[in-house]
Amino acid sequence: MKVNIGIDENERKAICDGLAGLLADTYTLYLKTHNYHWNVTGPMFQTLHTLFEAQYVELAEAVDVIAERIRALGEFAPGSYKQFAKLTSIKEADGIPTAEEMIKDLVKGQEAIAKIARSIVPVADKSSDEVTLDLLTQRMTVHEKNAWMLRSLVA
Repeated sequence: MKVNIGIDENERKAICDGLAGLLADTYTLYLKTHNYHWNVTGPMFQTLHTLFEAQYVELAEAVDVIAERIRALGEFAPGSYKQFAKLTSIKEADGIPTAEEMIKDLVKGQEAIAKIARSIVPVADKSSDEVTLDLLTQRMTVHEKNAWMLRSLVA
């Protein structure tokens, strides 16, 4: 059935394209954070292991929320490594970085997601898509706070 929720079809498509990038970045950061959780070493091990776990659990929940919003808007959500690799702006790490490099890398990822979420706001706002605007506000809040917390660990 055709989607008839008061948002123009072209605007829905543009919002979904933005959300697809947000989804890809979120999934990529989830995978990276989980990897770092498993492989962090050093004197900050316990602190970082716990922090990274809290962050990857939150990212895993966010992936579902973002994908379901894409579906509610009438598009199919990307869901494969191949699709995510084409859409993501977050680069994979080579090898296993030091704990400090992990922190700095995750700051970049958190900030990248905050920026992509912010870039979707004008399209959603123009369409009066308050549901997507709420989702984007929530994502920016989480990622900006996570970036701050991670930055606070590095001198």
